[in-house]
Amino acid sequence: MPYQPIENYGLIGNMQTTALVGMNGSIDWFCYPYFDSPSVFCAILDDAKGGRFKVAPVPDGVKSKQYYWPDTNVLVTRFHTPAGVGRVIDFMPVGFRTTDCIRDGLIRRVQAIRKSMTFRLECRPAFNYGRDTHTLTITKDGARFQTSRLTLRLGSTIPLTQDGDMIITEFTLQEGEEVDFCLQEIESGHTQATSSCPETQAEELFKHTVDYWRRWLSQCTYTGRWREMVHRSALVLKLLTFQPTGAIVAAPTCSLPEEIGGVRNWDYRYTWIRDAAFTLYGLLRIGFTEEASAFMQWLEARCHELNPDGSLQLMYSIEGRHQLTEETLDHLEGYRGSRPVRVGNGAYNQLQLDIYGELMDSVYLYNKYGTPISYDLWKHLRRMINWVCDNWQRTDEGIWEVRGGQQHFVYSKLMCWVALDRGLRLAEKRSFPADRERWLKTRDNIYEEIMVKGWDSERQAFVQRYGSTSLDAANLVMPLVFFVSPTDPRMLKTLDAINRKPEQGGLVSNGLVYRYNLAEIQDGLDGEEGTFNLCTFWLVEAMTRAGQADRNRLEEARLVFEQMLGYANHLGLYAEETGHHGEALGNFPQAFTHLALISAAFNLDRALGK
Repeated sequence: MPYQPIENYGLIGNMQTTALVGMNGSIDWFCYPYFDSPSVFCAILDDAKGGRFKVAPVPDGVKSKQYYWPDTNVLVTRFHTPAGVGRVIDFMPVGFRTTDCIRDGLIRRVQAIRKSMTFRLECRPAFNYGRDTHTLTITKDGARFQTSRLTLRLGSTIPLTQDGDMIITEFTLQEGEEVDFCLQEIESGHTQATSSCPETQAEELFKHTVDYWRRWLSQCTYTGRWREMVHRSALVLKLLTFQPTGAIVAAPTCSLPEEIGGVRNWDYRYTWIRDAAFTLYGLLRIGFTEEASAFMQWLEARCHELNPDGSLQLMYSIEGRHQLTEETLDHLEGYRGSRPVRVGNGAYNQLQLDIYGELMDSVYLYNKYGTPISYDLWKHLRRMINWVCDNWQRTDEGIWEVRGGQQHFVYSKLMCWVALDRGLRLAEKRSFPADRERWLKTRDNIYEEIMVKGWDSERQAFVQRYGSTSLDAANLVMPLVFFVSPTDPRMLKTLDAINRKPEQGGLVSNGLVYRYNLAEIQDGLDGEEGTFNLCTFWLVEAMTRAGQADRNRLEEARLVFEQMLGYANHLGLYAEETGHHGEALGNFPQAFTHLALISAAFNLDRALGK
């Protein structure tokens, strides 16, 4: 079976894990029980060995359409054949524990809508990224897949057929008939599975889950333009939230390539500190204070775990684990041959100075729009800011986590300025004790240095790093964090420089933004990459703010934003990047992209007025 395009997938989940469901009815990515657990199905990373759970009409290759049940994360895949119309409804129950029919599991409801339809079910797990073997036992109400570490049951109301270590079963439904399948864990010590999930119980779980998502989304306070896309982005962010701790994963997948056949394949199933400010800002702006509060608690816990010198790790597991050792899975071929397949992330022990600004900005926003922070948290933050005063002049790997050596990245210096600026504001607002004189002097020194060493008078733009003439889309954040006025001549010239085509020295191709020019910069990796969706939304925000004094820039911002909406997939989901042919690249869907969409929509809608 050929690989599905990345954009052909939809996402379902239960705030502990997720699954990717293709338009062909195949679940090709599913980690259990958590986001960062080893996979059960990972055909998206190896079509032959990765394992999948597919339900689709016979013969294969029929016309299909996929959509979310309105205002929910319940996914519907509808199939059209000459013989009839059928559909598969996929979801993970959330919001209640009133039944033990399917605990932290997955439900697939297969229905014939018009006339009759023959379906083929293929369930072929490949536990632990395909490294663990399993035994298969057919039971009276389904099947059991067992390994030494995990046992899953496939509950079924129809008999299942064994084919080696997998299930392959064909069945025909007449108009109005339904078959339900549920995949769930059998806890250690239980040899028998609970009963299968009959239609009445599946219907109850479906209604409860739909009701949960609709009640949750009703809290959204956004009423402006592009509301449907903002709502979908909010629903995606909720799916990427790890409910037990409040952390939000950068993406639910690993090793989906930034270039087909390339090596830029990373594991994003972790939580980056730099996402903090954008996460809290996005959630608070549209009314989700409970999620913002939970994420703030996760951040506060990390602040209580500062290194002995007062520094902070740049990323953690969803549970707060510090060590995220990177390894390659050489037995997997990677998506469409994109090797290596990586799990874990070796960037966790890099030095990335920008994280301190993003963290302090998030704390400042939460103190302002959420709940005032405690003195105990302030003591940790104060210690951390003092570390920034001592270390801001160091080189680092920067926001893009380059693997070509440390540099004096302008964005890193900018965010060190933000850390000190927000620390001073917070100390003033809350009358917290602080070394104000030192902080103020350091903040001003950083500002002056950026203006001298980060500005290239010949290029007439802020550049990526000291001594370079290359541009970096991260500098679009300057007016967003109030480092410069959005109408400052230097910022407007930087904006104009970035907003040119790559062949003219810029970073924008048909309204889509590259993070930097790979032809000019050695980042330690081979190959190319697509445009960064996050950076495109940053461009929209920078132009929106500049548009306060120039209506033409505001109209251009709207044009770029609405064009960017057209690069979402059929469900309104975005990967990390968009390729040269409009295809999705990188891990999917990406939280940062959807956060940036929310922020850009909010500020652009407000700037446009009624």
